[in-house]
Amino acid sequence: EGMHAADKVIAVSNYTKGLIVQHYGVPPGKIEVVHNGVEFSNELHAETTAFDEKLVLFLGRLTLQKGPDYFLYAAKKVLEKMPDVKFVIAGKGDMEPFLINKAAELGIADRVLFTGFLRGADIDRAYRMADLYVMPSVSEPFGITPLEAMRNNTPVLISKQSGVSEVVSHCLKVDFWNIDELTDKITAVLKYASLKNSLAENARLEVQNLTWDSAAEKCIRIYNNVQIGRASCRERV
Repeated sequence: EGMHAADKVIAVSNYTKGLIVQHYGVPPGKIEVVHNGVEFSNELHAETTAFDEKLVLFLGRLTLQKGPDYFLYAAKKVLEKMPDVKFVIAGKGDMEPFLINKAAELGIADRVLFTGFLRGADIDRAYRMADLYVMPSVSEPFGITPLEAMRNNTPVLISKQSGVSEVVSHCLKVDFWNIDELTDKITAVLKYASLKNSLAENARLEVQNLTWDSAAEKCIRIYNNVQIGRASCRERV
């Protein structure tokens, strides 16, 4: 009802816009897309792990929408090729008990670390410790965490079923259900330092243009255009 009554609807991605059109019957011309941004207030500091192993990070809510189970299935396959890799799952959610049991069932419990919910500086520290950040979301309106990882010089692998995939090009992308491709791309980043470094360096430059200031400016333009349109209607009346 709110979207139908509005003069304009702002969506955080074309992916979200499509869902609004499909499920709520809102005319496409009424919807404007303004992608999210990321803060750059924190200084970049190098982090090192306490162990001489590669580290792959999942950070987010442990729910079906975020795809942590696909992360775990890929971890199993990666470890068959590269046994000295640690997989970190950071976050809380209703899937946590399932994921802990599944890691044990797959025989990789000793290679998967569950950190629980992270706050503040610990989030950036986790990104900086990781060799790769993976967001295998099943359905993601946008997804800010890849931008946070890119800001911290960490290469990212994201699902094509996410809004953020529309605005970043210096990353790896995969259909969330394709465990084999997910495995291959994780393995490639861990094996080839040139790929990892290229992704990290280019992503850091790319993400600098994806700021909240830029998003705010786009929103202000939309607000102003709505006001101009309403004023024009009043004059005609």
